[in-house]
Amino acid sequence: MAIEIKMPRLSDTMEAGTLVKWNVREGDKVEAGQVLADIETDKATMEMPTYDAGQVARIICPVGSSVAVGETLMILAEDGESIEAALKSVGGQAAPSESTAGAAKAKGQSARSPSGSTATMAKSAPGGASAAPPPSSNGAGGENGSAGRMLVSPLARRIAEENDLDLRTVKGSGPQGRIIKRDVLAALGQDETSQAARPSASAAAVAPPPLSAPSAALGGKVALSNMRQTIARRLVESKTTIPHYQVSVSVNADPLLDLRATLNEQLASQNVKLSVNDFLVRACALAIHQHPHFNAAWKGDSLLIGEHVNIGVAVALPEERGGGLVVATLRDADRKGLRQISAETKALADKARSKGLSLEEMADSTFTISNLGMFDVDFFTAIINPPNAAILAVGAAMKKPVVRNDELTIGHEMSCTLSCDHRIIDGASGARFLQTLKSMLENPATLLV
Repeated sequence: MAIEIKMPRLSDTMEAGTLVKWNVREGDKVEAGQVLADIETDKATMEMPTYDAGQVARIICPVGSSVAVGETLMILAEDGESIEAALKSVGGQAAPSESTAGAAKAKGQSARSPSGSTATMAKSAPGGASAAPPPSSNGAGGENGSAGRMLVSPLARRIAEENDLDLRTVKGSGPQGRIIKRDVLAALGQDETSQAARPSASAAAVAPPPLSAPSAALGGKVALSNMRQTIARRLVESKTTIPHYQVSVSVNADPLLDLRATLNEQLASQNVKLSVNDFLVRACALAIHQHPHFNAAWKGDSLLIGEHVNIGVAVALPEERGGGLVVATLRDADRKGLRQISAETKALADKARSKGLSLEEMADSTFTISNLGMFDVDFFTAIINPPNAAILAVGAAMKKPVVRNDELTIGHEMSCTLSCDHRIIDGASGARFLQTLKSMLENPATLLV
């Protein structure tokens, strides 16, 4: 019986995902656990594995298409089952992607517009899946297709929208007159070979440029990725529903930098290198024990104070992965030493920038740190990451003229700005938390015990 691979729910708020890259092609044999595709969610680009072994019978959705959670992406034939039998079991109506349409046509298989995707990868029920619904009309009464319907692939439609191209002026060359990518590029005076090279795991596994990458030049229109749209929506929600206020303190960073240099010299043979952010995570986690309301969440008529101190660390993603920001969660950070915090933070940041974090690795933070010190940013404020009660914005340790022991000298100062939810934390509480944090960072030896 055919196995339907469906769009999984890869984040708690995900409603649809964008296919960034197929790592297999039709006819390939796959094993359980193998990564089939890279999926861009509302939070990050993540790998989609399969939990079944079999042979790829048909790729339904093309690269670049946005697919709702639960809709079918691919049909797998079970081990020992022929591709023909697998397709027949689902009614033979599953549509191939653009990258495989040519091969499908050569085999006499129909190529119809994809419809589809769900939250799990499951085998189809006996009797097979129903045929995909016909492609929707754009209301323009186009010439291609039947009954006035304009058949357009999702990728072709997206490229046309980005370039303000009227699809009614484009003649489709795909099956049943369907407008596909090469038709739109031809109408724009471009061709596929002029596009930037796209890495692939196979001839059919090609990835488009990041949908949220900045424009190469001034002017033009840039499509937003699912993640950037979600970030925008959540930031607006945070700023408009949470009464923010900020309180700042300047920290003498010289003792911290001196201790860090000493420890890194001693740990160099073990390939351990502590960052300033590791000390910040440790200090915030310990300070929360003295100020438990900073580990609380607003529940309308009550506050829920978390039992575990889970520190969220904001990680900026590279532009080649679409840019954006994710928050990696260091669980029970108050129970971990600097070395363990450092190792876990590096591992999470590396995974976020390469493969993408899992839902569990981004969930359940109770306090967030956003550190822009590596960019030589002196001061900034951050927006609260719901349902957290606060977020700490940290600037660089800047060398500047300072007064120490009533004398003017040169030293390193680091700004720490706390954004708080005024429903949970009042101004005096915010100030007291920063006093505790400042004391720990200026006496960093206390963070070692």
